[in-house]
Amino acid sequence: MKNALLTSSIALATGLFATNLVAADLRVATFNVSMDATNYASKGEAIDKDALSKALASNHQQIRNIAEIIQRVRPDVILLNEFDYIDADKGINVFRKNYLQVSQNKQVAIDYPYAFIAPVNTGLPTNFDLDKDGVKGHYKGDAHGFGFFEGHYAMAVLSRYPIDLEKARTLQTFKYKDMPNAQMPIDPKTGKDWYSKEAWQAIHLSSKSFWDLPINVKGKTFHLLASHPTPPVFDGDEDRNGKRNHDEVRLIADYINNENYLYDDKGQQGGLKPNSRFVIVGDLNAAPEGDKARPTTTDQILKNPHVNASFTPSSKGAKESYKDSYAKNYTAYWQARADYVLPSNYGIEIKNGGVFWPTKDSELYRLIKDRNASSDHRMVWLDISLK
Repeated sequence: MKNALLTSSIALATGLFATNLVAADLRVATFNVSMDATNYASKGEAIDKDALSKALASNHQQIRNIAEIIQRVRPDVILLNEFDYIDADKGINVFRKNYLQVSQNKQVAIDYPYAFIAPVNTGLPTNFDLDKDGVKGHYKGDAHGFGFFEGHYAMAVLSRYPIDLEKARTLQTFKYKDMPNAQMPIDPKTGKDWYSKEAWQAIHLSSKSFWDLPINVKGKTFHLLASHPTPPVFDGDEDRNGKRNHDEVRLIADYINNENYLYDDKGQQGGLKPNSRFVIVGDLNAAPEGDKARPTTTDQILKNPHVNASFTPSSKGAKESYKDSYAKNYTAYWQARADYVLPSNYGIEIKNGGVFWPTKDSELYRLIKDRNASSDHRMVWLDISLK
């Protein structure tokens, strides 16, 4: 696949947390790692598209902490959200070689023989004033997805098992208008559609992208369904980001429902074929409960008959930090369950899972003590068995 990456080497699979995998075939994780340019820019500095490659070259402590968390949890397959899309030899390959394949704080190094990266919509410019700030065609809010440059806030997948690149599907360029009954935001000042007719014909639905990556695990295939919908905030009364977040999550639901209106970047129509194993992963930026809840959004997948949502990963660290009765399920420091690993009912059995959120008396708390230590999100994982 064009602009995708696949490499190979030798993988290790021992260390802390690995003992939890006795009954499971596979550990699948999602982690918004905050490895994007805005995280590495000093106050007052311009957002630099080369910021991640510079940080990777500097033996950066935040990146070392991210690598240590991965080495401790040791997922077999992991989605990294907010990993800027840059040349592989300056980005994902450097992260693997100089951080993951190097022991961090006496942890066993880990190697992922296979990786997938591809273009995303963040920072991809349009010719429209999408955010209605009076300036047309800038990056940021006028891009297909908010970003300061093409590939900002992107994503990558690492795997110990082969990714079938020939059958991999991406829906980066799927147009918003082509989703039936998409939620058009309304301008509260005029009562008219927020987007012009010309803009509506052009803009992409995914703020980053949507990926379907078939992964072969000892002769059994499951589909990793990866995405990172826009946060449902940073807008106005028109709720354009909230509506887009809803429809990006709907895209996941419609894909596993095999809706025929869908098409990928190669023109192939439809979604996932019936009786396919899948695991939904990503920072979906939508919470089912709490003061940030958007249940009409999350219900699309949490109550989908194809999805096994019976197990909710949790942590003692989050429960300790907040008083809410459902705080143990939080995956972000800003008090929400935003990150998900959700398997199919078909062909997959859940064994265990968790959220990497150490308690304050733990030696590991240093890895998450503030958002600069690693990320404002926590790694979420499931241990599953492929049937």
